[in-house]
Amino acid sequence: MKDVKCECGHVNPHGTVLCEACGKILDEEEKKKQLLDMRYEGSARRSQTYSKTIIDKIWNFFSSVKVGVWLIVITLIASILGTILPQKMYIDLPPEVYYEQEYGWFGKLYYQLGFHDLYGSWWYLLLIAMIGISLVICSLDRVVPLYKALKAQRVTRHEGFLKRQRIFGINTLVNQQDIDIVKERLKQKHYHVREENGDLLAEKGRFSRWGPYVNHVGLIIFLFGGMLRFVPGVYVNENLWVREGETALVPETGEQLYLQNNKFILQHYDKEKNKTFEKALERAGDVVKNYQSNVVLYKRSGEKIPGEKPKLEKVKDYKVRVNHPLTFEGYSIYQSSYRSEMNSMTFNLINKKTEQSFGELTINLQDPKEKYDLGNGYSVKILNYFPDFEFAKNGEPSTKSRVPNNPAFIFRMTAPDKPKGETSFVAIRQTIEPFGDNTYKMAFKGIGTKNVSGFTVRKDSSLWVIIIGGILFMIGVIQGAYWNHRRIWVQHKNGEVWIAAHTNKNWYGLKREIEKVLEDTNLGNPEDQLQSETTDKEGV
Repeated sequence: MKDVKCECGHVNPHGTVLCEACGKILDEEEKKKQLLDMRYEGSARRSQTYSKTIIDKIWNFFSSVKVGVWLIVITLIASILGTILPQKMYIDLPPEVYYEQEYGWFGKLYYQLGFHDLYGSWWYLLLIAMIGISLVICSLDRVVPLYKALKAQRVTRHEGFLKRQRIFGINTLVNQQDIDIVKERLKQKHYHVREENGDLLAEKGRFSRWGPYVNHVGLIIFLFGGMLRFVPGVYVNENLWVREGETALVPETGEQLYLQNNKFILQHYDKEKNKTFEKALERAGDVVKNYQSNVVLYKRSGEKIPGEKPKLEKVKDYKVRVNHPLTFEGYSIYQSSYRSEMNSMTFNLINKKTEQSFGELTINLQDPKEKYDLGNGYSVKILNYFPDFEFAKNGEPSTKSRVPNNPAFIFRMTAPDKPKGETSFVAIRQTIEPFGDNTYKMAFKGIGTKNVSGFTVRKDSSLWVIIIGGILFMIGVIQGAYWNHRRIWVQHKNGEVWIAAHTNKNWYGLKREIEKVLEDTNLGNPEDQLQSETTDKEGV
């Protein structure tokens, strides 16, 4: 497609509505309008000019504001749907089991569609990427031709351009002294005044036109920072449970950091020591004052050898409390929760009729032994162990998780008079003897508990990118909201002085400013043609 050369000599890209230099109307449809559409200075936008190749069609699709809005709406709806059921980081069971088990067919569909890990799903990331592409193409499609048009504009403009500005007026009896006064007053009001052959172009606030595009750049950087969070190692937000006395690997650290939990401390406010809050404490009961875990952070030294325990080097001791995290190499470990879980169960092997005890055994629920020898020919063997017992749909015993929330056992009890042993299923408050009435049983005696500290491990290397994007976004908002682009043309045409003006917003402020500039001169105030046109229609 060929460029269009205007009578002023300026060569305009194909599709230009108004000559970038003099403002002459080049489009026949635009000539039929009462006032000029100055939104993009009548410049040629690629999306409205080319539509032949596949690249043109992709460009035109993403340059549409409607497409961008729909992408945002779809993403918002998807984000809302992602809050209906808990995300996978908040569940204990495998997702493929949990959602169907807890929520039936809806949970299964929810999992299959990827809503269980919404913000990490490929299609959600694709939506975010498409929004970013839309912002980039929308901005380039508009800002490049707008910049070229504003840069190429001349002081002296075509008559048709001036006549069809919203603010326009003609003066006949004018002397040069009035023009000089107007010129000085415009400079006092911080206009940049250019002069050519006695014609004036006063302009200020052009930088405000770039506000929406600065806004878009901020959004693009913000989205990029959000997408960086899905790159392994850039963003970490994982839960870590560590029992007292145990050492656990800190997740997402490349098996480099380990955390040992020496002791969990739970402190309550004492009514005797806190007399000021005595009444409030009496009403509320026990109020927690402090959650604290005394921990040791270790770092692995040397290379990892498969099958061998890692060699750990102590980094530091720390008392992790709420809002006082342990920080190291960009990682922060917060005290977020705690629980007390069963650590051991104690049973007595007794004769059911005589209730005589033949020995006691304590089972470590984290690492139970296979066999317990009670002496004198009495022993107990664990045939099966279900840490979090439930009956499956087929009626068979199973476990929901590896956490001992509801332990159950299948025991084989051996005695001198029962050398083949007796089998018994034992759960809390439940005993089943599947092969008939037994002589012996495992009598529950007590449980042992252990505190488990809940930590949140966080690392966010993308935060500075998101902050920069947010700052640029706000700069763009302020730039476009609190300033406006104003232009005033004072032109000599056919022995008359024509005054025209344009602004991208706040027309009332522009008209008031023109009144001040023309005050006490022979130049009359130009007319608001849009307002006059509306008044005429109402009069008719």
